[in-house]
Formats: sequence, structure tokens, C-alpha cells
Amino acid sequence: MTDTTQPFPHEATSHQATPQKATPAQPLPIQQQPPPPAPWPPPNATIVAYDVSKSFSGLVAVSNVSLAIEPGVTALLGPNGAGKSTLLRLLSGQANPTSGKVWVAGGNPRTDADARGRIGLVPQQDGVFERETALNVVRLAAVLSGLDHPTERARAALETTEMDPDLDRGIGTFSKGMRQRVKIAQALVHDPLVLMMDEPLNGLDPRQRRNMTDLVHRLGDQGKTILISSHVLEEVERFGSHVVVIAHGRLAAQGDFRRIRNLMEDQPARIRIACDDARTLTATLLQSGVITGCTLQSQTQAEITTTSVVDLRRALPHFARHLDQQLREVTPLDDDLESVFRYLVGDRS
Repeated sequence: MTDTTQPFPHEATSHQATPQKATPAQPLPIQQQPPPPAPWPPPNATIVAYDVSKSFSGLVAVSNVSLAIEPGVTALLGPNGAGKSTLLRLLSGQANPTSGKVWVAGGNPRTDADARGRIGLVPQQDGVFERETALNVVRLAAVLSGLDHPTERARAALETTEMDPDLDRGIGTFSKGMRQRVKIAQALVHDPLVLMMDEPLNGLDPRQRRNMTDLVHRLGDQGKTILISSHVLEEVERFGSHVVVIAHGRLAAQGDFRRIRNLMEDQPARIRIACDDARTLTATLLQSGVITGCTLQSQTQAEITTTSVVDLRRALPHFARHLDQQLREVTPLDDDLESVFRYLVGDRS
């Protein structure tokens, strides 16, 4: 694959049409003209996969995945066995796709050493020298990356992950959380443009998780591309709203999960309301057709479903005023990543 600034340019095509005598169509008014299609991949994309598939002895792990990821934090989400780790291996150059093309950080990470040198990888598995100190292990990563002053760079990377670089004992004696932070320091030591992390919060205590999340956000704000793989919905939601969802080896969705939820027109939205008299208000909403169902949870609280959140937003305060009731709570119950995830992977319970 030849590396270019545009990894997968669209091929130009031409079509010949039979000349016809006809009055030229009048152009649409400016406000009605559709916007031009956005270029794909986006000009600033740093990770691009085009129709990528990977098979192992006839078993398809990744199937025809095309995606483009821009700088910032993106979560790669999917259940166990969905193909997330295989996709990360393809994007980081550790594995060659059975078909399709991969372009990351300026080139093909499988064949381009410069592109591969701009990638940092935090694998899920431990692969460290258990008798060596953390400083020696991270320093080796700096040396292999050809960095000047490798010891100083290693110390700085360990301090970034809240590890003591002077800790004089082998990594084999470390807790899982400590080993995880050493792996992250290894991935950060050469200041990569693209950072790929497979289940990075494994083994970290709550304070370390919070600090690691803050670090990821800082790196994203600096213009780096952070791709984080996880099957834990709560963790993914901490990193931001932009997600790539993989299900059964295929790309199920990509984008802001809240926007994806808004596009699920066939999936009723669940909302919890609290007011003075939930029975009276929900009965009125049902009679008007604004909601499709309700579950009374108490005298003052109910869970309602609607196929039109827009209509509900207009009707709810109107009927509350008409019934002389005070609304105390209106909370979407499925405007979160978990509901989007369940919907996209086929669990619509």
C-alpha cells in the first residue's frame, strides 16, 4: 500500500449521457440546496480502515469494517468476542488484514516503520519482564524508540501514570493496577500521535481510574488520537460520547451515542416524571396520545414511554399547567450509552 496524505481517495468516474433538448431546470433556492457530501475519509483523520476483514482458519473475526477516526477520544465498544481486540491489532499493525486497507498516523502500520513509531499501544495482556524494575522496562521502550535521554523520558512517563520511577523491585511483585500503569507508561514514553488502549482501566482503583480518565482527556485535548477499547459501558461513558460500536465483527455504529439514540425512531423513549399526582397526569397524556405507556411507581412518580420526545416536551408542561400540577422531575432513562449499546447489538429488552 502506498502511503499518501489522502489514504483512500475517491476514484473519479465519468458518464456519457445522450444529449436531449430540454429547458434547463431552474436551480433550487439557496436555502433548499442540499449540502455537498462530506469527504471520506475526513482530511484530518488519523485512523482509517477501508473494508477491512480478518479471518482465522475460516472464522471471521472482523468483517468489512470501514471507519475513520479523528483526533480526540473515541471509545471502541462491543461485547466480549465482538472483534474489538482483533480490530485493534489490525489498526496497530500487529496483524495483517485478510482483505482491505489500514492507514494510521501517516501510513500502513504493518509496513511503515515511521507510522508505527507514531503509535502507542496498551494491550490487554501483560507482556513485561517480571524481574525488571518499572524504570528499566519503560527505559527499554524509550531506547527501542530511538529517543534521546531514555532514562529521563522513562521517569517522566512513569510519573505521568503515578508510578514511582525509583521503586526498586521487580514488576512481577506489582499489583494488577500497578502493572497496568507501567504498560501505559511504556505506550506514552515516545509521545505518540495515536494511542490505542485495550481495557486500560483494568485493575485500577477508583482514584486511579479518575486520574487516568483525566489523563486521557488531556491527551485528547492536545490533539492526539486516543482509541479506547472496552466492554464496560460505565467506563466508556467516562471517556466521552464519541463511540465506535462493534457487534459480531461488524461496524454497528459510529458517532455521538446521544445522536445515535435520537435516530432510533422505532425504539420508544423511556422517561421518568415526578409531579403532584402522577396518575392524573399520565392518564391525560395517554388520552391525548402523546405517550404510549406508563408505569406508576408511586403517587408522585411514573415511568412513561413515547415515540415522539419532541411532542412530549411540548405537551407535558401544557397539561401540567392545565391540571394545576407542579413538575418536579423529567429524566430520560435511556438517553445513555447502555440503551444504545443494547439496541445496536440486538438486545432490545
